[in-house]
Amino acid sequence: MHGEGHTGTNAEKSIRVSCGVAARMISFPAMILVGLTGGVATGKSTVAKMFKQCGAVVIDADQLAREVVKPGKPAWRAIVRTFGRTVLNPNRTVNRHALGYIVFRNRAKLRQLERIIHPRVAQLQAQLTRQAARKNPKAVVVYDVPLLFETGVAKRVDRIIVVTADQATQLARLRKRNGLSRAAALQRIRNQMPLSTKVGRADFVLDGTLSKPTLRRNVRQLQKTLQSFT
Repeated sequence: MHGEGHTGTNAEKSIRVSCGVAARMISFPAMILVGLTGGVATGKSTVAKMFKQCGAVVIDADQLAREVVKPGKPAWRAIVRTFGRTVLNPNRTVNRHALGYIVFRNRAKLRQLERIIHPRVAQLQAQLTRQAARKNPKAVVVYDVPLLFETGVAKRVDRIIVVTADQATQLARLRKRNGLSRAAALQRIRNQMPLSTKVGRADFVLDGTLSKPTLRRNVRQLQKTLQSFT
């Protein structure tokens, strides 16, 4: 059902929306922190926007990662020390493509980068979650994290939502969105944890291939379920 450390107990799952019963995080009584993840091009970002429209507080891990590496910040300085100034743009911002070229070819360097970024992202996420709890003690906070399980974030949330799509849909979306060849798109999918593994650890599963009106209804229903836990 869940990875060890996740606050949930036995939860029922379905490919639409289902209800799980789990212990609430002790950090912020009453509010609920939900981890949202999926695979590449499954529709996770679309679902995150829908949750925001339904009244949830949405925190985007990718946005936080961009924030912590702004020029002059501690993570930025650590990246420059570790990888050199060749990974910087002329305006001193991190060149994500140049850095990605280095780390995705060398697992050890990727781990170095993760050790620099992930703790700082976690710290900023906790700060934003505290702010949301102070503003609304019964808030539903959705933390949008591509690597929810891989980075250990799953252990720090109350519920987990996984957005799924069949591989053919993922490939078509990736190729259209990123201009990738079929082989490159397939490699990107295979580089991730299998969706089936993520689904096995989820409290709720949303089908990201549904029409937007249907998906929006499911998100709205799930938002109400999550709100009932606060």
